[in-house]
Amino acid sequence: MGYPNNNKTYSVSRLNREIRALLEQGFASVQLTGEISNFVAPASGHWYFSLKDDKAQIKAAMWRGNNRYCNHRPANGQQVMVQARVSVYEPRGDYQLIVEQMAPAGEGLLKQQFDALKMQLAAEGLFSASHKKPLPSVINRVGVVTSATGAAIKDILTVLKRRAPQLQVVIYPALVQGDEAKQQICKQIAQANARREVDVLIVGRGGGSLEDLWSFNEEPVARAIFASLIPVISAVGHEIDTTISDYVADIRAPTPSAAAELVSPDSEALKQRTSQLLQYLNQAFKRRLEGASQRLANFEARLQLQHPKNQLMQQTQRVDELEQRLIRAQAHHLRQKQSQFHLLQHRFDRLHPEQRIAQFKQLVAQLGDKLQYAMEQKLNTQRHQLAVSSAKLDSVSPLAVLARGYSIAKQEDKVIKSVADVDPEKPIITQLADGEVVSTVKATQ
Repeated sequence: MGYPNNNKTYSVSRLNREIRALLEQGFASVQLTGEISNFVAPASGHWYFSLKDDKAQIKAAMWRGNNRYCNHRPANGQQVMVQARVSVYEPRGDYQLIVEQMAPAGEGLLKQQFDALKMQLAAEGLFSASHKKPLPSVINRVGVVTSATGAAIKDILTVLKRRAPQLQVVIYPALVQGDEAKQQICKQIAQANARREVDVLIVGRGGGSLEDLWSFNEEPVARAIFASLIPVISAVGHEIDTTISDYVADIRAPTPSAAAELVSPDSEALKQRTSQLLQYLNQAFKRRLEGASQRLANFEARLQLQHPKNQLMQQTQRVDELEQRLIRAQAHHLRQKQSQFHLLQHRFDRLHPEQRIAQFKQLVAQLGDKLQYAMEQKLNTQRHQLAVSSAKLDSVSPLAVLARGYSIAKQEDKVIKSVADVDPEKPIITQLADGEVVSTVKATQ
């Protein structure tokens, strides 16, 4: 068997190398989803696994420098989305994916977000039973935050019409799926609280996938339910579905229909309760009437005992008794006053003014004599002391010195005692016994 002469003869390694170059150039960056299997994480830190779907699989590797940025550690059976380039492992000639980025795909990512938010809100106390508000004992008006055309509102209205047609329903329409759903749900919850027109609020929608129910796993919706002053019943999806709203709400209903049953008493039960209350009211009224009749009889008997005629006779007797006591008291009082009058008259006779006046006149005369003598003695003493003081004053008076020929020199009312005290610019006043001499200074020596 012969072979054509061809200079393009490949070695196995060369062929694998060029195939690798072609694949890496043609599939430099691809995005795909699949299920992880055969996951291995050796000590080197690299990850090796297969990515498969229901019909095929491909080997993949994620180097340590890239996988350290992953927010989760992958596991077998997990659906992921990867950003990768296609390459060849030259030693074996196997083509593979070199994964550069990885994230959970579909419900896997949503489940991770759900668990993270659940842990965060639980740590903040939004799920605490201490914050749960009980339903009102009497509910007259029910508010519903849901789609105005969805199955949930139809189920709720059907149950309420059957069980409690007297209840009024206020619908706060909102999208329950899509990007704008969370804003509309929060807005309607806030509006219901602002209007304060309902006794309880049902927030929910019908069943669906995790993506369909995701609006009720959003943090703003959870905080809006927590902040509501109106008790909130969460009614999202089917009985097996669980959302963040279920944990935050005051009560969780497995379905919208169950929520309607919670807020509406059963008609038959209501009739039975009404009958019981009516019977109780009749019995209470009968007991009240019997008690009132007994009290009326007692009042009638007391009224007979307290008839005005009987009272008048007793009061007449009392007046006669008081009249006799008054007469006796007046006579006794008059005798006391007469005795006091005789006693005072006797004392007045003994203390007649003429006798007292004579005594006082004699006393005034004696005091006048004593006063005249004391005044003369005091006057003589003061005269003597004045003469002695005058003699002493004359002996030291400057005027006496002046009368003997001396004088006093002053300058500006200050006595000159030294040549140093003289100011040549100012006049000198010399005081004599009979006047003053004003002089000017020409020189001092």
